[in-house]
Amino acid sequence: MANTLIAGGGIGGLAAALSIAREGNRVTVLERGDRFAELGAGIQLAPNAFRALDLLGVGDQVRERAVFIDELRFMDGTTGHRVAGLPLTGTYRERFGNPYAVVARGDLYQPLLDACRADSRIELLPGQAVTGYELSQDHGVTGCGQAPGKVLALTEDGPFEADFLIGADGIRSAVRARMVGDGRPRVSGHTIYRSVIPMDRVPEELRWNVVTLWAGPKWHFVHYPIGGGAFLNLAATRDDGATREVAGEPVARDHVQNEFPDLSDTARALLALGDEWRTWVLCDRDPVNTWTDGRVALLGDAAHPMLQYAAQGACTALEDAVVLGGVFPDLDTYAELRRERTAKATRAARWLGEQLYHPAGDAARNRNSMLAGLSEQDLHDHVAWLHAYNTERIPSDAVR
Repeated sequence: MANTLIAGGGIGGLAAALSIAREGNRVTVLERGDRFAELGAGIQLAPNAFRALDLLGVGDQVRERAVFIDELRFMDGTTGHRVAGLPLTGTYRERFGNPYAVVARGDLYQPLLDACRADSRIELLPGQAVTGYELSQDHGVTGCGQAPGKVLALTEDGPFEADFLIGADGIRSAVRARMVGDGRPRVSGHTIYRSVIPMDRVPEELRWNVVTLWAGPKWHFVHYPIGGGAFLNLAATRDDGATREVAGEPVARDHVQNEFPDLSDTARALLALGDEWRTWVLCDRDPVNTWTDGRVALLGDAAHPMLQYAAQGACTALEDAVVLGGVFPDLDTYAELRRERTAKATRAARWLGEQLYHPAGDAARNRNSMLAGLSEQDLHDHVAWLHAYNTERIPSDAVR
């Protein structure tokens, strides 16, 4: 039985704790905040996420809180014309074995937190910000190809010692900084504005059970229901060349309205409903090969932070957790199984923002024509590599 530390008590960290503990190990989660909580608005969950959640034992609890979406709908944001729609019922569910859903981030986080609290092998420690780590070589040897010794997770209150450390401490990970040393995240130059409003403020004819994306020249606007349908999540993004990292700053309602003057009438009416807006500048990192250092490994945004445009950040973190638990404590095999897929997802998210969501003029018209010409099966084929991923299909010879 191994003792494992996890830096970070977000979605990926808690999922990793559950996955490792279910293999008979003891886990301590060190969370920098003074309590375990998940901030943020809506999040999209494709079938690959539900497969991972089921393996973690919390799939049913998340389904109880989710809104099961009928379609991913792509609109021309300036003309208001429908371009294409990816159906998410019927054939989609048969092919991928699970639904596509949207939830408030807390409705994904709380079942993970409840499951961790119910597991006697998991200890949750808030107020413990991990600032780095040290590897010790003088405590003997443990098998599975790992380096001898222990690992120390460094905090302001002193070090925590364990057999393994998982860095799940986000895009500005202190564990990654010590392991990879690749500096600050890459600022994408895209600014996003987010708001959540009660659904009863939305005209009934606009209460669509759809994830809708309105694409315009160097901007796009997304909205979908969350909270069991009680709220509407709004997210509007501009490719404005922003260079400063911003995270969750309040922004005036009028400013948001003025940033999207070319929105068509229906989209503008929905944007106008938003209030208490907050803004972020989107960041990611280039994929790297270094995910492990002896007894230390990266997971989730610490390993592969990606832009939101593929809606796979949380999904791939959940995948990471299940794969890690399945091969634990062989951290090198875990990294080998996850690097290529997450790098592809990171590049896909960038491509979507550059080539699909923000073109103008002839490029936008060509995009619309291309999307409109795709059949339902074509659309499902395009997302299959992401949505059909099954963590139960790890090759048996990968588990050492």
